[in-house]
Amino acid sequence: MTSTVRGMVAEDEAPQRQALCAQLKAHWPTLDLLAICEDGDAARVAVAQYRPQVAFLDIRMPGTSGLDVALDVVAHGGLAVFITAYEDYAIRAFEAGAIDYLLKPIQDARLQQTIRRVQERLSRPTDGFAAQLEAVVRRLQPARPAPMRWITASVGDSVRMFDIDEVLYFQAQDKYVRVVTAGDEAIIRTPLKELLDMLDEDTFWQIHRGTIVRVSAIARLRKNELGRAELVLKQRAEVLAVGASYLHRFRGM
Repeated sequence: MTSTVRGMVAEDEAPQRQALCAQLKAHWPTLDLLAICEDGDAARVAVAQYRPQVAFLDIRMPGTSGLDVALDVVAHGGLAVFITAYEDYAIRAFEAGAIDYLLKPIQDARLQQTIRRVQERLSRPTDGFAAQLEAVVRRLQPARPAPMRWITASVGDSVRMFDIDEVLYFQAQDKYVRVVTAGDEAIIRTPLKELLDMLDEDTFWQIHRGTIVRVSAIARLRKNELGRAELVLKQRAEVLAVGASYLHRFRGM
């Protein structure tokens, strides 16, 4: 009898995430998907909780990257498969000795090949894989740019420059992102996902799929009448919803 394998998926795009889970269910019925995550931060929590034997990880996700999550997976004795839409990432990772990679959109035949490789790898000791993966991550991890200092944003018919120290939070809204200060707000076209790479990660936290907040602007965390977490700010009257996958940031506060 074939034993069950503990697995997880971390992919921030819902259609691709759902498609991959369906493909895995069809082609690897003994894979037990213990966690299906929408971002890297939730994936790290799931790795610590479930210790998957294999994790399928998108390289580029909000919060923690798939590369960093892979290091956690391997530290717990598991294997990682990278998922990417960028062929240069995939080829470099594969040539460097990563367990495998999948290019989006994921083809059934290619996934079946990956499953066979992972199953073969799981049948023998994984000694040395951690060092191998660390080398891959060092090669693929993009250099983080210096944190931004100024933001050029639209206010009505004019354009203003905001010092980043003025900004309390960013919030996705339709095709734009709101930039909110204590007494003003404006809009920019830079996607929230790109903003994360330009902000100091110790100063700004993503607290929801569509919201990034300055940590020092938070007054307190509370639960509303529906039992959902939300943030009260020091200098604004509105409250900000906190996504369930981001609550771990507030443990111990």
